[in-house]
Amino acid sequence: MPAVSRAASRQVELVAWVRKRHGVAHSSDIRAAGYTVHDIAGAVSAGLLSRVRRSWLVTPECDSRRLAAARVGGRATCVSAAAIQGFWLPDSAVDQQTHVAVPGTASRINSEAVRIHWGNGPAPTGRNQTEEPILNVLFHVARCLPRRDALCVWESAVRKKAVAADVLARVAWRSGEATALAGVASALSDSGLESIFVDALRETGVSVTQQVWIDGHPVDGLIGSSLVAQLDGFAHHSGAADRRRDLEADARLVMRGYVVLRFDYYQVLFQWDQVREAILTAIAQGAHKRPVLALR
Repeated sequence: MPAVSRAASRQVELVAWVRKRHGVAHSSDIRAAGYTVHDIAGAVSAGLLSRVRRSWLVTPECDSRRLAAARVGGRATCVSAAAIQGFWLPDSAVDQQTHVAVPGTASRINSEAVRIHWGNGPAPTGRNQTEEPILNVLFHVARCLPRRDALCVWESAVRKKAVAADVLARVAWRSGEATALAGVASALSDSGLESIFVDALRETGVSVTQQVWIDGHPVDGLIGSSLVAQLDGFAHHSGAADRRRDLEADARLVMRGYVVLRFDYYQVLFQWDQVREAILTAIAQGAHKRPVLALR
């Protein structure tokens, strides 16, 4: 095989190797994998890889958040890494800046383009590591976001099986915010909206049992023995049939003695005082301890 063809083949192999690492790698790791300086230079010259911050190389299709992190020698973390992983983020948690974890010894960072996270998470990381461990992502989320928003991200990670709830409880977080979240995070919430709702009620002193099966269907929350809370997410209904089905389910619960309160995304997130007042008033009227007929 001609020398030129061998070089081109090596470049293609190198690019494939970088793509398996989400499109970003440090030159020292590339050389440790057996590729030479000439392989790297050839791939860059051919436009197959781009060099950023001298020692970091990325593929053309590399995620923009990973690219922004590589430019400052760090790793995408917090809400940026959560978004890459597909975790649910409340609208208020979406950030145009890329959140980046950097070593404590890092210097000469243009922090205007990114949001820097200096604190070390519970999981150790190598100096040139490109992927942030999930536990560290959640650590930074807990320290960066309001409690309700952070809990949504944590429970989304649990539901997607990125981490188990019992594992979270055993981590030495070294953060009061993260430790508190680990104590309440679970896989029971059907949505991030439900996470916000349940946690906010717990802070009020109201205990909620999640995903209780009544009349053959799970309800979002049951307070006491008879007060049911149902939540409609931002895109909950895809059509009239879905809405009609929910109304029919509510009616069946009412006929069996339950009191049903239904709230939507906007109310829970932006009119929480009104939601809380409705629930507390219902409890004051005894709606949570009425005799019911349904079998759970």
